[in-house]
Amino acid sequence: MPQDDPRDASLAVKFSPPQTWTAESVDGLATSGMFLAGIIMVTRNRILAWPSLILGVNSWINQHPLRTKEGGTPPVGNLALAFFALIASYLPLFLKATAEPAGATETQTPLSFST
Repeated sequence: MPQDDPRDASLAVKFSPPQTWTAESVDGLATSGMFLAGIIMVTRNRILAWPSLILGVNSWINQHPLRTKEGGTPPVGNLALAFFALIASYLPLFLKATAEPAGATETQTPLSFST
C-alpha cells in the first residue's frame, strides 16, 4: 500500500478547526450598511436606500456561522433594518396627505362688485 494512501487508518488525525474560526471578525460592509440605514431613517433619502439594501443582502450572504461566537448578532438584523429603511423612505410617496395646506381657505370665490 502506498505511504500517502488516504484510506490508511494510521494516517488519520483528529479534526481541529483553526483558531481564527472562533474569533469574531468585524465586517466593515455590514457596519456601513447599518450606518446607511440609520441615515436613511433620519433623512428619508431614497437614493441611499438601495445601496444599504445591497449591503444588507451582502452581509446576509457572507455570514460565517462557524466564526460567530455564542450570542453574536446575526446579519438578519442588518438586512431587516435596510429593508425597513427602504420602506420608510418610499412610504411618504404612497400616503395621501389629509391635511389642507396652511394658506388654503374653505371657499374662495372671485370678488363681485355690484353697482
